[in-house]
Amino acid sequence: MINPTTLILQIQTLPDNPGVYQYYDKEGKILYVGKAKNLKKRVSSYFNKIHDTAKTNVLVKKIVTIRHIVVPSETDALLLENNLIKTLQPRYNVLLRDDKSYPWLCIKKEPFSRIFATRRMVKDGSEYFGPYTSFKTVNTILELIKELYPLRTCNYDLNKSNIDSGKFKVCLEYHIGNCMGPCEGFETLENYQKQVDAIREILKGNFKESMKDFKRVMTNLAADMHFEEAQKIKEKIEILENYQSRSTIVNPKITNIDVFSIVSDESAAYVNFLQISHGSIIRSHTMEIKKKLDEPDEELLELAIIELRDRFQLLSREVIVPFQVDLGENIKITVPQLGDKKQILDLSIRNAKFYRIEQLKQLQIVDPDRHTKRIMAQMQKDLRLPVEPRHIECFDNSNIQGTNPVAACVVFKDGKPSKKDYRHFNIKTVEGPDDFASMTEVVYRRYKRLLDENEPLPQLIIIDGGKGQLSSALKSIDELGLRGKIAIIGIAKRLEELFYPGDSIPLYLDKKSETLKVIQQLRNEAHRFGITHHRDKRSKAALNSSIESIPGIGEKTMLTLIQHFKSVKRLKLATEKEISDVIGVSKAKKIAEFYKATNDN
Repeated sequence: MINPTTLILQIQTLPDNPGVYQYYDKEGKILYVGKAKNLKKRVSSYFNKIHDTAKTNVLVKKIVTIRHIVVPSETDALLLENNLIKTLQPRYNVLLRDDKSYPWLCIKKEPFSRIFATRRMVKDGSEYFGPYTSFKTVNTILELIKELYPLRTCNYDLNKSNIDSGKFKVCLEYHIGNCMGPCEGFETLENYQKQVDAIREILKGNFKESMKDFKRVMTNLAADMHFEEAQKIKEKIEILENYQSRSTIVNPKITNIDVFSIVSDESAAYVNFLQISHGSIIRSHTMEIKKKLDEPDEELLELAIIELRDRFQLLSREVIVPFQVDLGENIKITVPQLGDKKQILDLSIRNAKFYRIEQLKQLQIVDPDRHTKRIMAQMQKDLRLPVEPRHIECFDNSNIQGTNPVAACVVFKDGKPSKKDYRHFNIKTVEGPDDFASMTEVVYRRYKRLLDENEPLPQLIIIDGGKGQLSSALKSIDELGLRGKIAIIGIAKRLEELFYPGDSIPLYLDKKSETLKVIQQLRNEAHRFGITHHRDKRSKAALNSSIESIPGIGEKTMLTLIQHFKSVKRLKLATEKEISDVIGVSKAKKIAEFYKATNDN
């Protein structure tokens, strides 16, 4: 047994400085890494309360040893936390799902620099641009560069002595016009490096200088009557303009800014990043973060920003985000409310939402059980339930113009309709159109029967209606002694308000939330099922009152006629042949003679 006094002593001796703390279990395994402005306050908060999530409470029970690293500032704490999480991979820290090797574009440090794609960064003084999220993007950029500038692709050592000694000979690339032949001294180093400088600007997202250079050359060639060469330069300008137009253009004044947004649910968060340079979006990337301890969006976004800035080597001094985050004193945080910056933030949020939808669709196909579990966990959280609502029942009353009152109960299991468990109720104890009394009756009958037959009870009951309907249902729940054993809520149609027992203030869910969609599906299904039964009952009653006195016509024949003709009027207008096609010649003759006699009278 671990001595709790030892743990208290470790907490009490922590400094009040910024830093990173690490939790270890009794076997010395790393459990969790976190950062703090004040180490003592942050670590103490884990031990002086019961946490909302079971996972956090389990984590706290396992902690035996606390280690810490003091750093000069919170910015250093953010960076160190990120590095330690990636290195140590603690069990209770979030998972950054797309941690893989991305391609870069390299401008090699050498005479007559080569430009090529690579997944490995070699610290030899070469320049690396990226990383890019796919080789498709890299290849597109390389094709653009190849169209604009004739650069060498060979790996010769083109130092001055090798060129002067005639060590190399031009290859096919020179003869087809893709290279100017620096290996034989046909192109000067100065001219070649000017092209490399222009490419460097393009990779940074600045197309203006290259465009200006090409236009100036084109104008000079045209003025000197070199129209064929001028046309080739014009084609290069069009290639450059076409490539630039593929990037979403934003306000040209917005430059060298990074945009981050987050969309989250019960189990994961999705962070989108847009890089803005010279008025264009030059990079977009979305990452998924697996939650472990129900971390808040602020904490997850901070972690993601530090990770993405490190991974993509971002140097911008301003970031646009949906809410305030703490990234240290050297980065300006902008939370736009309107204007161009707000529009670009909305675009980022939209990208994060679309990415989440794609991931959920894939999950639903690949692992439907996990998809169901995620929805159930989300519903439990959104509706403040003690357990996941794996079994839900929804009630709806139907009495059009006060006739033939009926009620419907539909059942969802694991978020999907269980039609074999649907039930209809004909109202027995209520006279006239009294929805409240009808609800009391059907709820009592439903759960009295389940209790008597020892059948499983639902985790959640949904009543289609507001406070009045909910109160009526609660009478039966109380009478059966089920208060507190089954969660029950009412949903009002107009504003999709959710009412809880004893709470006058309704709950409003996000109109796009999956929880609300499941509840709406339940409510709509209950309404459809109830209306269908109500119509059948009315048709049967109307038809029954008309033909019950016809000798030789029984209940089965009546039901057959109901299903086929739908109404008495249509039955009366039907010919004997049409009726005989449904129920046979002899019975059709009796019905036809009955209506003929009725009409004659």
